[in-house]
Amino acid sequence: MFRGVVELSLDVKGRMAVPTRFREQLMAICEGRLVITVDTAEKCLAIYPLPEWEQLQPQLDALSSINPLTAMVKRQLLGNATDVDMDGNGRLLIPSKLRKHAMLTKKMVMIGQGKKFELWDEEHWDQRNESWQGVDLKSGEIPADLEALSL
Repeated sequence: MFRGVVELSLDVKGRMAVPTRFREQLMAICEGRLVITVDTAEKCLAIYPLPEWEQLQPQLDALSSINPLTAMVKRQLLGNATDVDMDGNGRLLIPSKLRKHAMLTKKMVMIGQGKKFELWDEEHWDQRNESWQGVDLKSGEIPADLEALSL
């Protein structure tokens, strides 16, 4: 399980060092083989250990291409999915198209999301995170699965 936020730097070649606390776990579960794709709701990237992606991809493949929304999600997630391997120094090369999508600059944050990570430009993350702090969960529609959480 991946959780927490870690500040990272992007080097001039577009590489990032995977935080040490996650490297050993990633080597154990996927031998450092990952899939990076875009997030369809935010300007960030999603990073999946290969086994997690291999469970998700059949679900994406099964989505109908007739409905414009599902076709768009399918195109975005599958069309941008890129296989990457951690190098001997624990670094990942983030493809330039994906860096551009997420507006990544030198300063980034990696956010643990359970079975995957999100990669954000640090300034953009700080802005979004601050905007979420003021959300009133008591107003509006709350999904049943969120309402059932005991926090």
